[in-house]
Amino acid sequence: MASFSSYIFLIILFIISVGASEIKSIYLPGTYQSSLLVKKHDEKTKIPFKTHYFPQILDHFTFLPRSSKVFYQKYLINDQYWHKEGGGPIFVYTGNEGNIDWFAVNTGFMIDIAPKFNALLVFIEHRFYGDSMPFGNNSYKSAKTLGYLNSQQALADYAVLIRSLKQNLSSDSSPVVVFGGSYGGMLAAWFRLKYPHIAIGAVASSAPILQFDKITPWSSFYDAVSQDFKDASLNCYKVIKGSWAELDALSTHDDGLIEVSKLFRTCKALHSVYSARDWLWEAFVYTAMVNYPTEANFMMPLPAFPVEEMCKIIDGLPKGASKLSKAFAAASLYYNYTQTEKCFNLEGGTDSHGLHGWDWQACTEMVMPMTCSNESMFPPSSFSYKEFSQDCKKQYGVKPRPHWITTEFGGYRIEQVLKRFGSNMIFSNGMQDPWSRGGVLKNISSSIVALVTQKGAHHVDFRSETKNDPDWLIMQRKQEVAIIEKWLEEYYKDLKQN
Repeated sequence: MASFSSYIFLIILFIISVGASEIKSIYLPGTYQSSLLVKKHDEKTKIPFKTHYFPQILDHFTFLPRSSKVFYQKYLINDQYWHKEGGGPIFVYTGNEGNIDWFAVNTGFMIDIAPKFNALLVFIEHRFYGDSMPFGNNSYKSAKTLGYLNSQQALADYAVLIRSLKQNLSSDSSPVVVFGGSYGGMLAAWFRLKYPHIAIGAVASSAPILQFDKITPWSSFYDAVSQDFKDASLNCYKVIKGSWAELDALSTHDDGLIEVSKLFRTCKALHSVYSARDWLWEAFVYTAMVNYPTEANFMMPLPAFPVEEMCKIIDGLPKGASKLSKAFAAASLYYNYTQTEKCFNLEGGTDSHGLHGWDWQACTEMVMPMTCSNESMFPPSSFSYKEFSQDCKKQYGVKPRPHWITTEFGGYRIEQVLKRFGSNMIFSNGMQDPWSRGGVLKNISSSIVALVTQKGAHHVDFRSETKNDPDWLIMQRKQEVAIIEKWLEEYYKDLKQN
């Protein structure tokens, strides 16, 4: 059965490596950064926003004395194109699990379309991430402080901030459209359902709102990653699949760690063979997620279609080379595409984007079981909720609520439910993105639309447009703009009639 560490590893996205005796792997559904080789290129990028802080209350749902404690929530504004007098729209990004500046830098789509709509842009940081820490440096101290970190509080934060902002700007008639990618996309979709009186529509890109309970097969994520590599090259898939056994075999040698350290060109001798395993695993998963059709500098600098480039590396090496050495060479593309790294730091990474709160969320409400099937290119694994729950209890003193998200927001029979209840939502997914399997892939109604592209990757539609964008991506964005335009036309028409 999978342990707590291996389960969290399977939840995907963010790795925190620790000492010699064990490795705890925290993967986030929606944030995108390697903590093994931290690159701060995004922070250096100038973003056209002004930074503000909103006095937010700690607890929106109780009236205890502590509930009214105030913390300062960070948000960014760009009013360059806004026509306030004409009731111009307000486009709000519902922040993910990380620094809001990072998401603003990587959501160029909103900046690209702002002039067309004369829109005000607002990016709101999620509580307990970035600079929005309710208890300062003690925010992650214990369950007594972390207990205020959950999606419902975050959504209420956004609602309160948006209402206050509109009042302060004397723009009560300005319609609000919320945007979000991955976990932020989940929040955008849920915000539209929970606060339809505040947002007239939601654009949710790569939002795996169906990745809970047993709605989506637990092996679907890693099956999708594997399919991306198999589609690029069957030999590439087989090499990666076979590399794990070679790594395990090396770990049994008396000098196994020395051999692995040498093969992986580590800057310092490794304390655990699992560091090498995680290093490879992360590279293949992230690369599948960001298999963009153009060069990108999101998680790491990467070429266009990096999965294919990895497989070219594997297929181009001599037949006599070991599978593990080939897998290392391919993974090096992810960590060293710029050819600036002389060695690799596989252990002791830092959390430069402020993502550390996700392990709490994964241990409480964001329970998304994942397994690796025999068809996966990763070692087979199972999931034990009992073990997972016991370890969460040991680490935080709390037990997960595996059915809470589907109780609070729904998910089962979503077509029948939202067809009669919801409206004005775009769910965009690219099938190259393994998170797409937990997304909405079919139209639910005439106003709840699924835009699916076969070659799209993780919220690629939210990236800034480039001259090298393929036709299908250009068309996808045009569809999104046309749908948003229709929402706004309907809103202004109703406003005039009233």
